[in-house]
Amino acid sequence: MNQPLLTIQHLSCERGYRQLFTDLQLEIHAGEVVRIAGPNGAGKSTLLKVLSGISTDYSGEILFQGQPVDACRDDFLRHLCFLGHAKAVKKNLTPLENLRWFQALYPCKAEVSIHAALEHVGLGAYEDSLCGQLSAGQQQRVALARLVMSDASLWILDEPFTAIDKQGVSEFENLISEYAQLGGAVLITTHHHLQLSVPVREVELG
Repeated sequence: MNQPLLTIQHLSCERGYRQLFTDLQLEIHAGEVVRIAGPNGAGKSTLLKVLSGISTDYSGEILFQGQPVDACRDDFLRHLCFLGHAKAVKKNLTPLENLRWFQALYPCKAEVSIHAALEHVGLGAYEDSLCGQLSAGQQQRVALARLVMSDASLWILDEPFTAIDKQGVSEFENLISEYAQLGGAVLITTHHHLQLSVPVREVELG
């Protein structure tokens, strides 16, 4: 088997003097979808924050393409697209302006324009509306448009279906499936039962 895209070795983390997970070991390969499961409080969101570099409060080692992430952090972050509980959508900007900022900061596909990404997530008619005037589901779609644009090889997604309607969920599942089929790797937490056209490997915490 090819070298894993992301490798987790002996990863442990505690919060508030409570151990969340201990000696976690995991390999994630290109083209793979991995769902992190477990009860509330098991540390699912904390794990994704650790793996995305937001939290450094852990012991163990994280490797990206065989190299410790501390030694290749800039390269790792260029290959990563993270969506967390916070949408990271500026409400005083329009969807178009939010995605212009994203495009300026992160590697994006040259063949996918901002307009095309917004059309893809059903926001073509709202590109010039202030995000603060959009519904919670529409704001989440602005965040999801970043995935359409991103040239990352790894998506880390924490409850990405929040506030999305049934049609939007189906469209997003198709997006995940297509991304994995093209060789992208996905690490996701969700209480939603995923219906993808690619296999999903489940890892239980707690």
